[in-house]
Parts: sequence; C-alpha cells; structure tokens
Amino acid sequence: MFTRILIANRGEIACRIIRTARALGVESVAVYSDADAGALHVRMADHAVHIGGAAPADSYLRGDRIIKAALEMGAEAIHPGYGFLSENPDFVAAVEAAGLVFIGPSAEAIRAMGLKDAAKALMEQAGVPVVPGYHGTDQGNALLAGKAAEVGYPVMIKAVAGGGGKGMRLVDTAADFQEALASARAEARTAFGNDAVLIEKYIQHPRHIEVQVFGDGADAVHLFERDCSLQRRHQKVIEEAPAPGMTDAVRAAMGAAAVRAAQAIGYKGAGTVEFIVDGSDGLRVDGFWFMEMNTRLQVEHPVTEAITGVDLVDWQLRVAAGQGLPATQNDLIITGHAFEARLYAEDVAGGFLPATGTLAHLAFPDGVRADSGVETGDKITPFYDPMIAKVITHGPDRDAALGALSRGLGATEVAGTVTNLAFLKALADHAGFRAGNVDTGLIARDIDGLVAQNDAPPEVVAQAVLAAADLGNGPLVGFTLWEPLTRAVDLRLNGEGIAAALMVQAETATVAWGDQSVLVGPNAKMRAHLRHGDQITVFGAPTYVFTIPDPLARAGDAAAGGDRVIAPMPGLVQSVAVAAGDSVAAGDRLCVLEAMKMEYVLRAPRDGVVAEVAAKPGDQVAAGATLVTLEGESEGT
Repeated sequence: MFTRILIANRGEIACRIIRTARALGVESVAVYSDADAGALHVRMADHAVHIGGAAPADSYLRGDRIIKAALEMGAEAIHPGYGFLSENPDFVAAVEAAGLVFIGPSAEAIRAMGLKDAAKALMEQAGVPVVPGYHGTDQGNALLAGKAAEVGYPVMIKAVAGGGGKGMRLVDTAADFQEALASARAEARTAFGNDAVLIEKYIQHPRHIEVQVFGDGADAVHLFERDCSLQRRHQKVIEEAPAPGMTDAVRAAMGAAAVRAAQAIGYKGAGTVEFIVDGSDGLRVDGFWFMEMNTRLQVEHPVTEAITGVDLVDWQLRVAAGQGLPATQNDLIITGHAFEARLYAEDVAGGFLPATGTLAHLAFPDGVRADSGVETGDKITPFYDPMIAKVITHGPDRDAALGALSRGLGATEVAGTVTNLAFLKALADHAGFRAGNVDTGLIARDIDGLVAQNDAPPEVVAQAVLAAADLGNGPLVGFTLWEPLTRAVDLRLNGEGIAAALMVQAETATVAWGDQSVLVGPNAKMRAHLRHGDQITVFGAPTYVFTIPDPLARAGDAAAGGDRVIAPMPGLVQSVAVAAGDSVAAGDRLCVLEAMKMEYVLRAPRDGVVAEVAAKPGDQVAAGATLVTLEGESEGT
C-alpha cells in the first residue's frame, strides 16, 4: 500500500478520499487554488500545496503543477477524484512518465471511451447493445440533418467529447435541427474544445440506469446498478440503488454487458457503464442500450457502497497499489436500498441558477450520510460547481430508504445561500417517485408542483417577526407605562411583503398581519432558526427564508423596467451577439454568460433597439451587472 498520495481535486470528493486514505494509514496531500486556501479539504489533509489562481484553468486543470507538487511532497500516487483531469489521458501519461502511479484506468482505456462515437463502435464489437444513430466523422450540416431524418425524430444531438449534459440537445422536428446543432456545437466547443457531435434516436420513455464496474486490468466485476433517471436538463438530482422494477434476468444481462465493456479495454479501477433504458413497458433484456462509459469514480458512488458494503475508494487504492480484485462476482450481494440527493446552492425559483454565498449555518441530522466539502462559515464561490453536499440514506427496502431520505432532507439545516433543499424534499415526497414510476421526464412534467413556493404557516411567520424584532431577554423588554408596546415589523417572503404588528406584554407576544393573528406564549413550540444579516432562516420541512427590508433602500432602477439585461449571477461573458443600434425581438439572443461550468443564454426581454452594450467577451462580471440596455419604449419612434 502507498504511504502518501496526492489528491488532484477539491470539495467533497477530496474530503471523501482523505477519509478512506486515513483509514488505511495513507497520508494525503491536498492541492488548492487561491479561492480554496481555507477550504475543508485543505484543512483535513496531512499536507497542502498551493497550485494557482481561482479559475480551474489556472489551478485544478494545471497537470504540470499538480505533478510537480506530488514529486516535491514525496507522494507515490495521484488520485484524480472526478471532474477536472480525471478523464484526461494526457494527464495520466504525464503522471506515469513522472514515475508516479495514477489511481485509475490507463490512458489507453480513457482514450477508448473518451469519444462517444468511437466508444459506441468499440462496444458494438464487444457485443454490447448500442442506441441506433450516427457516430461518423463526417460532420457536415446537411449530412447530419439527413442522418437525423434516417434515424427518425425525435433525436438527440450529443457532443462526442461530452458529459454532464453539455453539448446535448433534444430535437423534435427537422425544422429545429440546424439551430439545435449550432447551439450544441457552440456549447461543446466551449466546454471540451471539440465541437464534433453524434446523432442518436431519442427513447420516448427513457430511464437512465448505470452499472458500477471495477477492474484490475485483467478481470472485472460489476457491483450492480444505480437508477439515475431523476434528472433535470440531463443533470442527475436523486439517484438510487438498486433500480426499481429491476428483475434478476435484466440485472444479469446489464451486468454482463457492463463487464464485457470493461474487459474490452482492459479496464483498471472504478468505472461506470451507462445505459439508456426503454421504460415504457417494464424492464426487458432487449430494452437497454449503451450510452457511454465514465472512466472514473462517479458522484453517486455512495449508493452502491451502501447496498454492497464496499468502500470503492479503498478498492481503488488497493488495485492501484498492485493488489488484485478484492472480491469475486459471487462475493457481491445487494443488501437493502439506498438513495442520494444532491444538495446545491441554486436559486430554484429563479430557474435553478447557481448561487453563491457564505454558509451561515450547515447541519445534517443523525441517520444520514452527508458527503460534503464545506462547513459552516465556508464560502460557495462562482468558480466551481455549487454542490453543498450529497445526502445519502440506506434502509432495508426502498420505502424505508426513501422515508429516511425525506426525513433527512426535512431535518437538514442550511442558511446563508439559497438552495434546492425544498425541491429535493418535494421530489422525495412525489407520489409517482415513491411508487417507483421514474423516468428522465418526471421532473419536467411536474416541475410546477415541485418548485411551488408555499405560504409559511402563521406560527412560522410569527417566529420570524419575533426574530426580526430582536427583543433580547432584558427585564424591561416590552415595557411601556400605560399599554403593551406595539411595534411595526416588515418582512419579505418569496418576494411578497409582510407588514406585521408585534405587541409584547409580560411573557406573551401577539403578532398580527393581514387577517392573521398569533399569540406566542412562554411554552410555544418554536422551530430552530437563525438570523444572519438581513435574513432570518426558519428551519424545518420546508425551510423558510425571510428578508428584512432596508427602509432606506430603493427598489432599484424602476424606471428601467424591461430596458436592462443584467447578469443573474457572477460569470464570464462568453459572447455578445448584438451591438448598439441593432433591432431585436423579444427572445433574441443577446449574450452568453458562463458560470459554474454552465452556459446561460441571455435574451431580449422585449422588442426594441439596443442602446448600449456594456460588456464584451472575456469580461468577468458581478451578479446584477448591466450587460445590455435597450432604448426606452418612449424614445425615438
């Protein structure tokens, strides 16, 4: 076994690897950027090395600096985690050329699966079923359109070097094909430096089921399947293992196909073979097709660990150190059921935009496994993925595990930034999901109900008013000479104002607003809450975040109305499609902003003429910055 390894990653996966390394008696070396100098993975590691600026291109994607740090710190091996350089074959080759061990597959295996078109051809040769489509090298627009027509609409355009939903577009009709193709290519070029695409038949009732494989370079086993069908815009939200409705026959067929895929490339380490599955009439042995292979550990690996009792990072270290597979296929069994929910800093009501902020409070209840790379006081920055934690539960069966997930999410406490916590709780409680009726379109079909913002119960509003009043505990609190003290307290919730009156007398308080009135006595049951700055967070299921308005603040540039297009978050301006004097129609593309590894197209809010363009490609802009201004509707007609 190694004595010291370097972890070429950050956040929750770096912390996850450090914990297992420590259990094996292996020292860890963390690397960090300017933005991560005080990060949790740096605090946890035995050693830490600064490798560059906040942007990934200046730090976590600098393979040369990472290798140099490993050599200088006396590390024997490098664990890539996932993302960043984990599937970069040139980095693997450079690691090995430096005399270090790469804890993962060979450069050749990564190259074999790195391009979706070549991987599908290889899988066909290995006897693994693939989705009908076009995976050729001729990338002419007309040819691709013709191939889409041959496959039959709807079709999916996918970047051949893609992943994480980037460079992917669903096209329903031939009339929409060319615009979708241009958009997919542009996103793929930005994300991967490669704008080649493939065309696939779109499965109408798809499920996303993947199989965890593990190899030692000669042999391979599978550790059963995970269902990752609960997705939003091709991004996984809640994963589970095993897949609901799975039969022994289909599990055996999928597992065997995944093992063939791993053996075909001499795979070493942890990997995932992803299948698209036709869920329209139950699971069938002839109803699944290869999509891609992820040649690394997956974000959702904890659910596999929960049902198998296997520490996959432990296996990674052992196999990389020269040991054989720790178990045979017959040794592996499924025990119970597990779920993982991805808790993100994101503005669900604002269209799931990534969010930033300092975590004023973060706490998880007993009974859940919370894999996180942040703690109370840490910052969610605009430079990296805004994941706060993965909340994992396990139970003897699916109902028990899902019930534990619902309770665990309801008892999770986060303050300081907006999150998707209420959205995750709504998903865990969704009747169709609870029944096991899952497919990749579930969230899109029921999105309105899942993101609905409910009014707070009267007792929660009363508690927020008391917290906003900040009465303290002195003996004269609420004292006036002739009558109970009454004060006005203004709050906002979900964009709506609450004008409350608070009357305090002795040990009781009355809170009144609108037609509501709540009497709060000394023995009233109160939720846990936190006041931080101008926000009051009342925890529970769901959590409510109230804002205390600044009485001196103005409502912004009200006169501008729909004239200004602003940055919804901090980000990098990728492109600008208009200039001053251009006429635009409502919905026209104005510019593209890149933030937290995603691209956001900002469009004209109305018909008009561009008065000013305040940003250019390459500009790093703050949230709320004006990017484009339209002429006022009363001007010059």
